[in-house]
Order: sequence, then C-alpha cells, then structure tokens
Amino acid sequence: MHFKIKDNIFMVGKIDWELQHFHGEEYSTHRGSTYNAYLVKDKKTVLIDTVWSPFSKEFVENLKNEISLDQIDYIIANHAESDHSGALPELMQHIPDTPIYCTANGVKSLKGLYHQDWNFQVVKTGDKLNIGSKDLIFIEAPMLHWPDTMFCYLTGDNILFSNDGFGQHLATELMYNDLVDQGELFQEAIKYYANILTPFSAQVTRKIKEVLALNVPVDMICPSHGVIWRQDPTQIVNKYMEWADAYAENQITLIYDTMWESTRKMAENIAKGILAADSSITVKLFNVSKSDKNDVITEIFKSKAVLAGSPTVNKGILSALAGLFEEIIGLRFKGKKAAAFGSYGWSGESVKVISEKLEQGGFELLNEGLRVQWNPDTQAKEDCFDFGKTLGEALKS
Repeated sequence: MHFKIKDNIFMVGKIDWELQHFHGEEYSTHRGSTYNAYLVKDKKTVLIDTVWSPFSKEFVENLKNEISLDQIDYIIANHAESDHSGALPELMQHIPDTPIYCTANGVKSLKGLYHQDWNFQVVKTGDKLNIGSKDLIFIEAPMLHWPDTMFCYLTGDNILFSNDGFGQHLATELMYNDLVDQGELFQEAIKYYANILTPFSAQVTRKIKEVLALNVPVDMICPSHGVIWRQDPTQIVNKYMEWADAYAENQITLIYDTMWESTRKMAENIAKGILAADSSITVKLFNVSKSDKNDVITEIFKSKAVLAGSPTVNKGILSALAGLFEEIIGLRFKGKKAAAFGSYGWSGESVKVISEKLEQGGFELLNEGLRVQWNPDTQAKEDCFDFGKTLGEALKS
C-alpha cells in the first residue's frame, strides 16, 4: 500500500485483509485492518511508524522501492506496540544508526520488546524536529492507549499523525474517510473506542483539549489503523469528546447466557415489558455464548442501562458471561445503570453474583434483580414482563 497523500508525503503501510482477530484473540476484526506507516520527504526524510512483524520483510522491500533506505534520516516511533513497531528489527539491520524519536516510555517498551540498544532520541510534548521547510511537533499522549504513546504534528501540511488515536480496524483500498461506507466507518470507530479506549476516557478528554489549545490548523488526521480523515477531519475528534463523556444512547442492552432456555425466556419477556413502558427505546438482546464479545461490548458502551442474566451453576454463573464481566470490569464504564436476572433449580446464587459483578464494573444497580425457579410458567413470564416494564418506566429519557 504505497500512495501519495500530499506532495512529498506517502503512505507506506500494509492492508491486512485476512486479519480476523487482534491483540491475540481478544479483539474481533470482521473487516480486517491496516497498519499505516508514513514517509515524509523534505530536506530530511522521516519514516513515521512501521507495520506488524509478519509483514516486516515485505514492508522493507516495498520501502526500498520508494526510497534508498540510507536516505531515511529519522524514524518516529509514536507507539511501541508490535503492530506499529514490528518491522523495526528488520529495518534497523539495514540502517542501524538511524535515530529513533520516541518518548522515554517508548524507549523502555522498544527495548523490552526487541532487546536492542538503537539510537534512541527521547522527546516530550512541545519538542520539535526540523526537517527542512517544516517541523514535526511531538505531543505525548500517555495511556492512549499505552504509557509510551505520542502524536506528532507536521507544520505546513497541517497533519496530525495520531497513531492509535482516531483509528479503526477497517481494511480498504480507498483509505480516506469521505470515500468509504460511512456506516461501516463509524461502526468500526465506535467499536475501537468502546473496546480499547473507554478506560482512558479522562485522558482522551484532557489530551484533546491540550491539542486544541495549540490552536493549529488540522487539514488531515493520519491514524495507524484504518482511513485517513481528510474531509472535515475534526469530526472524529468531536466524536471522541462525545464518547469520552459517559456516552449513552437511548438504549437498553440485555446480555445473558442460558442452559435450558429458561434465562432466554426471562430475557425476552423482560424486553417486552421494557418496550411496553417506552416504545421509543432501543432494546437489544445478546446470548453472550453465541455473540461476538467485542460487538456486545460496543452495544453496552452505547447503552444507558444493561440487564445481565444467567442460570445458577455451581453457585455461580455460566462461563461466557463470567468471561465477559472480566472485560466489562476492566473497561470501567461510567454513568450506566444495571440489573440482574436469572433462573435456577435449587440454590439460586446467580443474581447475587451478577449484581456484585455489575457493581464492581461501576454500574448503578436499579434493584435487587429477579430470580425465577425452573422453567418460567405463565406467572413467571408475567413477573418478567412487569420487571421490564418497571425498569422501562424508571429509565424513560
């Protein structure tokens, strides 16, 4: 993937059409991804980031077709994670003395990953690197989403190279925000934020305000995954500010697992009750053992309330829901309400366990939850309906 972005600025990354999972198996990438690296040519030539290690040899060979490697004066490592730095070991075999500009934490991360003592040049917010007619200005962005992360801004061309910030896992040959399907783009952008950046929302807000305070024009935002924002590029910045502020739509999401369909029946009748109370609300149901967990988390992120259900098994809850709670607790959602429900045969601890997990995840409990013994009969289904209706009334916008 080599093409000109502006005069003397080139995309030199890789489209990964086959990628189905990221961060090991933790993040689903239904639409693949890209690893965006950028080459800036002025009096000095700068390479900004690289690609994931499986594509390192391909990356270096393609880079040779663009420029003689010994003409690269500087390398910028905005973030040390392997999907951005993975080609450095291969590249540095050819140009071992080329300075690598990164944060102090970037040095620690790169040394920890590759055990090489390259020519590191530590930068901090406000530092500039003159490349001839333009400057690169560095902006530290710790915990967006690693401690080492930074952005860099290219004067003259008014481009913000934002690394993981403002990115999406979206493989495309089109590569610009105004050319791709807008539904797909924003679905992947909110999924990326919900699953990766939610815990760092306070830092997101602070960093965006800091960048805006620089009062510099932004003509393009070039992230390290997905498309380049060139048409109204700050629209994604505005979205991030919205998403970082305890984001919620008029939606309630029910997540559950079920053994013999009793908890499923509870979920469906609770949903009917919610809609009877408020037909304007969006209600979505997910059997978490059959649904993609990252897609479910995205829907939780969009919701003002979450109802979680499981039958009791071994005095606990089913493993798919338990595993999802590990993700939910780590993401630290803000401003969301919740309640538990579940079926049981004899001991019936699941509702208590779920309620504790919800509180641990930062949710405000609406009530003590609803338990139904055995397979719901007509009365139990009515109880579920009433439970949902009461919640729907309480949660009306």
